[in-house]
Amino acid sequence: MSDRLDYRSAGVDLHAADDAKGRIQRLVESTRTAGCVGGFGSFGGMFQAPGAPGSVLVASADGVGTKIKVAIEAGRHDTIGHCLVNHCVNDILAQGATPMFFLDYVAFGALVPAVVEGVVAGVAAGCRENGCALIGGETAEMPGLYTPPDYDLAGFIVGVVATDATIGADRVRDGDVLIGYESSGLHTNGYSLARRIVSERMQLGPHDPFPGENGASTADVLLRIHRSYLSAVRPVLGQVHALAHITGGGLPGNLNRALPSTLDAVVDLGSWEIPNLFTQLERAGGVDRMEMFRAFNMGVGAVSIVDSEDVDAVLAAAAAAGVRAWRLGAVVPGTGSVRLTGGSA
Repeated sequence: MSDRLDYRSAGVDLHAADDAKGRIQRLVESTRTAGCVGGFGSFGGMFQAPGAPGSVLVASADGVGTKIKVAIEAGRHDTIGHCLVNHCVNDILAQGATPMFFLDYVAFGALVPAVVEGVVAGVAAGCRENGCALIGGETAEMPGLYTPPDYDLAGFIVGVVATDATIGADRVRDGDVLIGYESSGLHTNGYSLARRIVSERMQLGPHDPFPGENGASTADVLLRIHRSYLSAVRPVLGQVHALAHITGGGLPGNLNRALPSTLDAVVDLGSWEIPNLFTQLERAGGVDRMEMFRAFNMGVGAVSIVDSEDVDAVLAAAAAAGVRAWRLGAVVPGTGSVRLTGGSA
């Protein structure tokens, strides 16, 4: 048996996920009505706002995956709701939308009021950060389906963008520049693999210090809040051609979604230093470097694609919002793929 771990060995099969998406595309497209805008596979779904021909509604639904297990093991429930909101905000930001309202869904095997309060406190904090109203939700108790203390969390967001201000692959041009935005950690993806490495290979509990993190506990590191890029990107949305939210599938599986079929994104791996968290996971798990880039964001939480003349303005907007950003690479002729070059891929 190999000592090397990958995402599949941790119970997550990215190939199966891609196959499932391919199978459901026809089913999803069979429901299209006159209000639908855009195609299958975008970060957010777009719908023409009724009675407002100049605006498009953008919606997204997501969860926080097995990051919940870390919160349960650490007894800290007040941050994952914040992660959930920020994740959903970033998804609709990829179409150029700003959030209007949010709904949450929490399902328990045995409802614990204090845990519900903690989870929703995080959701409310995320909504306040992003200027988004929490207008409703659902709390369910389902004994037999979830085994206490386990629970699940999902969120649903709706935002709006002017019809002529939507961004996406159709606006990307040869010679455009990739701008990388620093992540705050794992965000909300890759936790099945990360948790296995941390518990089995590193043998760390939630309250043990995490190596190389200046005394921060493992829970501190793994529960860092998924960063919202709204404040960094909103001031320059008119100068952004496309934006990719780097979630499950990493840079190769998300940046390609912001490209037309005639162009490639060339990512310079030497343009940033991969954070300690990821190097520790890679080393302890014996994970192949390319598998790391498929399972984790590797320190890049989002990528905008902009004209070379607008790079300085986009970088300045990020700096003003307190988000580190840098030139990550460039757009070149190709086939809609992501090329990882330089550094050590």
